[in-house]
Amino acid sequence: MSESENSFVSHLIEMRNRLLRAVLAVVIIFIALFPWAQDIYALLAQPMLAALPKGGQMIATEVTTPFFVPIKVTMMAAFLLAMPWVFYQAWAFVAPGLYQHERRIGVPLVIASVILFLLGMSFAYFLVFPIVFGFIVGVAPAGVAVMTDIGKYLDFVMTLFMAFGITFEVPVAVVLLVKMGMVSIAKLREIRPYVIVGAFVVGAIFTPPDVISQFMLAVPLWILYELGIIVASMITKPKPKDEADYTPMSESEMDKEFDRIEAGETESSEADANEADQEEPDPNHTK
Repeated sequence: MSESENSFVSHLIEMRNRLLRAVLAVVIIFIALFPWAQDIYALLAQPMLAALPKGGQMIATEVTTPFFVPIKVTMMAAFLLAMPWVFYQAWAFVAPGLYQHERRIGVPLVIASVILFLLGMSFAYFLVFPIVFGFIVGVAPAGVAVMTDIGKYLDFVMTLFMAFGITFEVPVAVVLLVKMGMVSIAKLREIRPYVIVGAFVVGAIFTPPDVISQFMLAVPLWILYELGIIVASMITKPKPKDEADYTPMSESEMDKEFDRIEAGETESSEADANEADQEEPDPNHTK
C-alpha cells in the first residue's frame, strides 16, 4: 500500500473515531434523560398549552405517538446538550489540516456558531411561540375546539427551531464569506436592500401567516446581517494602498509592454553576438 493510500485510510479511521465519540456522547446523555422524557415534552409543549383555552389539551391521533414523540424530544435535547462536544470532535478532525491563522479564527467561529444557534432556538421558544400560538388559537372560528396533535406540533416547532437557529448563524456566514475572499464588505453593503427583501420572504415561508411572526424572523435576520458586516470589517485587515489602487493594464498597454520586452531581448541578443565576435580569436593572427 502506498503512502498516499495509508494517509487516506488513517484519515478515514480518524473520522470514524470522532463520529463514534460524538454519537456515544449523544447516546449517554439520552439514556440519562430518558426517565424524564415526559417532563421534557411537557416543557416543549408549554407554550401551546398556555395558549389553549381553559381545559384545552393536545391529542394523539396515532397509536404509537404518545411513546415516540417524547422519545424524539428527548433525543433532540440530548443532541443540544452534547452539541459542544460534537462540534469539538468535528474541529479536532479538521484542525490539523488548517494553517495557524485559520485555526485562530476557527475556534471563535465554532463557539459562536453553537451559542448563536442556541440563542435562535431560545428566541423562538420564549418570544415567538407564545405570539404564534396565541394568534392561531385566537383566529379559530366560534365553536371550534383547538386540539393539536402532538406529532404535528413537534414537526411544527422543529421547523421553527431550525429556521430561527439557522437565521442566527447569519453573522458567522458573513464573516466566513469575507475571510475566504468570496465577497467584499463593500459588496455586502451594496446588496443590503436585496437581503432585507429576502429576509421578509424567508419570514413569510417559515412562519405562520401572521405579520407579527414574519417580522420576528425577518427583523433579527436583517440585524444579524448588519452585525456580521460590522464584525467582518473589524477582523479583516485593510488592503495596502498600492494594492488597493492597483488597476490591471489594458490590452493596448499589454501589447506595448510585450513589444518593449521583445525589443529588449533582440537588442540583448545582438549585443551578446557582437561581444562573442570580438572575443573570438583571429585565425590569421600569429605571435
